[in-house]
Amino acid sequence: MPEPSESTAELINRAMKNHQGGLSEYESKKVLAAYGIATVADELVKTAAEALAAAGRLGYPVVLKACAPNLAHKSDLGLVAANLDDVSSVQTALAEVTKRAEGMALDGFLVQRMVKGKREIIVGGTRDKIFGPCVMLGLGGILVEALADVAFRLSPLEERDALEMINEIRAQRLFGGIRGEPAVDRRAVTHVLITVGRILVEHPRVAQVDVNPLIFEGAQPVAVDALITLEPA
Repeated sequence: MPEPSESTAELINRAMKNHQGGLSEYESKKVLAAYGIATVADELVKTAAEALAAAGRLGYPVVLKACAPNLAHKSDLGLVAANLDDVSSVQTALAEVTKRAEGMALDGFLVQRMVKGKREIIVGGTRDKIFGPCVMLGLGGILVEALADVAFRLSPLEERDALEMINEIRAQRLFGGIRGEPAVDRRAVTHVLITVGRILVEHPRVAQVDVNPLIFEGAQPVAVDALITLEPA
């Protein structure tokens, strides 16, 4: 298992010093990547010119998002534009997202590769006041709330714990070969579950880790969005 970058502690310490409630999506995914979780390719930009250059490097179609510390529910706020397939659509989306984010203290905008996958899950970690660090697995997107098809374990997790979580999900067919999609790489999913718990254990200031969605490109899970929330100082 790869060792985390020291930048993880630096990101958390800087956020605490700045009295932030959490890390931005960009910073949160840097933490995941430092721990060996596959994340979608993206770039943080400030201007329209930088956004267009990033889109060109990443390859169309792309997604554009507002980026700020602890900014949750971006889609609900109209701060995400997906399936942007040319220069004009990126320019239009940037103007619209900028207008909707008026008054917000943004770090900038995320331009990321559009991940195409038919299946998605959510992996979350929280610090329970009684039981300590816990990890959750469920269906991704809004389905996690609508269906409540979730499994929990205390952290640190062993591989067998993570496999049991996968087997407890009622929508088991999601992980098998379905509609032309290959069976999910369960070992890759267990790695994500174990690692989210590891982040909580190794960084006591982390209150929550939300990876939603984790989309499967073929058999492999890719973290498309993430948010790390911090405990109050």
